[in-house]
Amino acid sequence: MPTNKKESTVFTLMMCTMMVFGMSVYNALLHNGIGGIVFSELMLGFLPAFLVALLLDVLIVGPFAKNIAFKLLGENKGKMPLTALVISCCMVFCMVLCMSLFGLIMQQNFSGNVFINYIQAMLLNAVCAFPLQLLIVGPISRSILKAIQ
Repeated sequence: MPTNKKESTVFTLMMCTMMVFGMSVYNALLHNGIGGIVFSELMLGFLPAFLVALLLDVLIVGPFAKNIAFKLLGENKGKMPLTALVISCCMVFCMVLCMSLFGLIMQQNFSGNVFINYIQAMLLNAVCAFPLQLLIVGPISRSILKAIQ
């Protein structure tokens, strides 16, 4: 886990970049199939998603998710692997809620029942976001952070 502001900034940027890129590829695969992914379109959608995710992470979701995580942890908040896991899960859950709405807005997917579209988007995003964060992005980010420290 980051120990100062510089490490926290680097960690957040790594985590956000990898998660947004991974979720962008996943959503492109969902909507276009393997043959339908165009790198230039992927990068065009990446920038606004990255900026929104970064702002959400720093200003709203990060502090909120950490607050919830520390309440859930109670006396166990000093145990690093457990703390990292709970914070990661809270962050992913909150970001899935927010970024699924962002995705619907960007796709202008307001046909039919918007609430049902939102629930479907959240579930589809959660299916990828949790394993991506817990098995790939989180461990990679923490190992890079360890190397920096």
